Amino acid sequence: MSTPLSNDAAQQSHWRDVYNDLHAHPELSACEYRTAGLVAHELRALGGWEVTERVGGTGVVGVLRGGPGPVVLLRADMDALPVQEDTGLDYASRVPGVMHACGHDVHVAALLAVCARLAGAPTIDGKVLAVFQPAEETGQGARAMLDDGLFERFPTPAICLGQHVAPLPAGVVVSREGTVMAASDSIRVTLFGRGGHASTPHSAVDPLLMAASLTLRFQTLAAREASARPAPVLTTGALHAGTAANIIADDAELLLSLRTFTPASRERMLTAIRRLAEAEAAAADAPKSPDIEEFNSFPLTVNTPDVTGSVLRTIAEAGMPVHRLPHPLTGSEDFSELGTAARCPSVFWHIGGMEHERFSEADLAALAAGQPPAGIPPNHSPRFAPDPASVLPAATAAMHAAATHALATERSPHAASR
Repeated sequence: MSTPLSNDAAQQSHWRDVYNDLHAHPELSACEYRTAGLVAHELRALGGWEVTERVGGTGVVGVLRGGPGPVVLLRADMDALPVQEDTGLDYASRVPGVMHACGHDVHVAALLAVCARLAGAPTIDGKVLAVFQPAEETGQGARAMLDDGLFERFPTPAICLGQHVAPLPAGVVVSREGTVMAASDSIRVTLFGRGGHASTPHSAVDPLLMAASLTLRFQTLAAREASARPAPVLTTGALHAGTAANIIADDAELLLSLRTFTPASRERMLTAIRRLAEAEAAAADAPKSPDIEEFNSFPLTVNTPDVTGSVLRTIAEAGMPVHRLPHPLTGSEDFSELGTAARCPSVFWHIGGMEHERFSEADLAALAAGQPPAGIPPNHSPRFAPDPASVLPAATAAMHAAATHALATERSPHAASR
């Protein structure tokens, strides 16, 4: 497949340089100060964009006003992850322990390139709201911008559009109508024991044993507790306890990631997690019940059915192969917060970012069956490395096509001028 390319080689080179700069200087959630400054500078340099900084902390909003017509929101998230990069790229992260391991640098550079195309058009019918969002990885960024008056201070959209780079062949788009990504909750379980000397475990209550047993029990929940399909996913991502080999700790902490696809399944899983944790503590004769805290929650990402098909057809007509996912993805996003708050349709898709030669025939067959290709480092891996030469033109073309289509077709009573 040939990736759609802009005719302006100088512009492509510029956005590649912007991407390299973003990748080399990643910033964690809610700390995207340098990134936000770069975005604001680039938007102002384009001309035509009204630029507002510090929306919801480090968010940036650009407004491009055309003639009468709908308001179309285009969103890119900006934050990086606490991951030590291991790609060997010459533009690899210069920040120890921080990396754009989820491709948000692709999203920012591509949206800026779309903004350049829109600003360079003779005219547009309607308005474009370019939202550069902080803190997606913690599930707090969209809510922070909304709480800071996003749709009171700026035009309310008739449609929200977003995309995410994925470990797929460059330019390949995957999405679906309805639920496209899971809801997510991070959960902290703190188990309390009674510390002591490792030589006399009979005089202590060992929270590490409780945590180890509980970790194994948690893995049965999705299979044993959930009748919903797709089934929920529960992963223990971290276990912290103790400071030395000869010390039994006073407490242990588990960090869990829960992914669910219906509100009922979520409540059932949360109830079961609490029940198992309390039962484990009681069985060990722990001095107190565990503390259980939910944080960094994400909503379901839901594509509005009657609009999604039209947007995906438009992206296909722009040159990208489009595949319908047979089932929702287990990853999570806070993008849907925007459409829910605006009470408007929203469409979200994933776009491949890797060189085509990296994929075997078996990989492509897995993709067609809705399975991730084997052997390709996924998002959040220290070796996740999209190919900017192919993904940036494709992601720009996909978002630009969707935006211009929406400007020509969407209407909403909420899209009043401001």
